[in-house]
Order: sequence, then C-alpha cells, then structure tokens
Amino acid sequence: MKPLIYPVLAAFSLLAAPLQAEQDQPVVVELFTSQGCSSCPAADEMLAELADREDIIALALHVDYWDYIGWEDPFGDPAHAERQRGYAAVGGRRSVYTPEFIVQGQTDIVGAKPMKLMDAVERHAEAAPQVALTLTRSGETVDITAKPLTDAAAGPMHVHMLRYSPMERTKVTRGENAGHVMEHSNVVRGWQVLADWDGSAPLSLTAKTKGDQPVVVIVQRQEQGGPGAILAAARIK
Repeated sequence: MKPLIYPVLAAFSLLAAPLQAEQDQPVVVELFTSQGCSSCPAADEMLAELADREDIIALALHVDYWDYIGWEDPFGDPAHAERQRGYAAVGGRRSVYTPEFIVQGQTDIVGAKPMKLMDAVERHAEAAPQVALTLTRSGETVDITAKPLTDAAAGPMHVHMLRYSPMERTKVTRGENAGHVMEHSNVVRGWQVLADWDGSAPLSLTAKTKGDQPVVVIVQRQEQGGPGAILAAARIK
C-alpha cells in the first residue's frame, strides 16, 4: 500500500501550500460535481482543501444531469451544466463528466487528481495578470472597477458575479451515494453575467447582492461557443 498512499498524501499536502506567484490575483478553480455521482466525493474533498486559501478561489458548481439516477442534488443547477458544456465546446471535447476541474477557465482535469490539479494551478499563477480588478462592498452594493493591463486584454469579455455558501451538509438517502452525509465547500449560488466588456476602456459598474455570503467577480474571455480564459477574479468575504 505504501507506494500508493505516500504519493497521494504528498499530493494532498500540495493543496494546502500557498502558491509562489508573482501576482496578487487568485487562480479560479471550478469543480463540476454532483451528489448523485459516486466518483465525486474525492474531488469534493480536494476542493475543501483549497476552499480557505486566499490565493485560490475554489468554486463548487453542482450539475443536475445525474438527478435521474435516484437522487436530486439540492444544489444542482442546469446553468452550471450549461457552463460546463460551454467549456467542453470551446475545448473541443464531445462530452461532459463529473468530477471535472476547470482551472482559470482553460485547463480541464477529469477526476480527483491532486498533482495534476496543483500543476495546473501553479502554471496559471505564474502568468502575468492581464486585468486589474478591484471590488468594494457596502451593505448590499458592490462597486466593481477593472482596467486592462496588456493589449491581450481586449475582445469580448463577460463580467460575472456569484455568491457561494462556504459549507453545506446533506444526508443523501438515494442514488449512488445513499447513506452518506456529504459535505461541500464553496457551493455556488446566484451566478449571473453583469456586463459585456471589450477592454477598450476602464470598466466601472455597481451591482446589488443580498445576504452576507462571499461575493466573487470574474472577468472572462467569451469565445464562440462558451467561456474562455479567466483574465481576472476577486472576492469579498
């Protein structure tokens, strides 16, 4: 067992280590997951290891396409599945799977593979920032400013805003995970596109948000068929 256990433990220790990066902007890690998927708990655990890190914005997007096998995921959202299909279309992939990690809108990792995940995170963390993004929250109002830092920050982009619940716990009574109490970190709620932006001039806008859940804003290139590279992200807890 040692040849298997030690590499896995070492890989999980990487998830807790801060990145050595030259930029202050966090790397976005999206996990497409489902309570109806027996392969997902290991990936959910990996995301939980990343959830409290300031240098990573870890997001759990629960999909709904496993609901038919006997358990309806209470956090499943068809919009999350549509976002995942958009990534697949842009990446030339014919199918979608759970669990799947998408790092910075560009690198896809199918399954719970901590070493591959952290290799991707570190690679994206080393890239020079293309957009400066700042958030200010006052009550239920979030002020957002963004400005391009390079000529590459041009073309069609979407400004996204979402909230997430830091921890959710569910007792699953049917389906592949029946009998288990499942814990999920950073469960995404209320994802919306606030604006289109082409980067030709600085951006300034105001958005409304209710409740005290953390707020994340993402500036992401929009490709034909779906979402592309994430150029900037910021969070207010």
